Amino acid sequence: MIRTAIMVDSAFYQKRANLLFGPKTGQERADELYEYCKRHLKDRSIAAEDKYLYRIFVYDCHPSEKTIMHPLTQRSVWLKRTDLYAWTNAFHTALASKRKVALRMGELLESTAGYVLNSDAVKKLCRKDISVDDLTEADFHLDIQQKGVDMKIGLDIASLAYKRLVDQIILIAGDSDFVPAAKHARREGIDFVLDPMWHTIKPSLNEHIDGLHSCVSKPPHNTSDSLYVEH
Repeated sequence: MIRTAIMVDSAFYQKRANLLFGPKTGQERADELYEYCKRHLKDRSIAAEDKYLYRIFVYDCHPSEKTIMHPLTQRSVWLKRTDLYAWTNAFHTALASKRKVALRMGELLESTAGYVLNSDAVKKLCRKDISVDDLTEADFHLDIQQKGVDMKIGLDIASLAYKRLVDQIILIAGDSDFVPAAKHARREGIDFVLDPMWHTIKPSLNEHIDGLHSCVSKPPHNTSDSLYVEH
């Protein structure tokens, strides 16, 4: 019996899930995340033995209540009254009610909060397909950096490995900040598997993990964001 801990970078998962599975309510996204994690326990391509779920750790931040200025409308937006605020609270509440799910909350670096142009809008402006007068509120998204999430992931990986609480760690994330913790876990004999949900990762990461596997079909017509070798 393999004791497995699953760690989820929530901001990364939400972005990838919206692309792969489409928009959903906070409750629906939480149900989907939970079921997605359980796929790893049933997937025989990672390990032949039965898996025992130690815990699902979900790393996120509470939504911001700050008031900021929208650059297009020049109106103040109280984030606490936005749909995103309500969605995030519903998402967290649903996750917290699920068995063996632990929410690990970081903080938002609210000094960096602001609305930025979507990449598609920037490309259209650069190609002169549209002008500034053609922009709408839908062409902007809220951008707030997280603080402390990566540190919590790293500390939890190190703690699980040092105390030998699990035999396997599955991390659903897309960046390389976890590499030092992954190297430590592997030195302690932990099987470390990365699930980037078909997001492009650096080839050099392969030397720091024991497996690379996504529990979702490869997205069609998206080769620029899905090139990696699964093993």
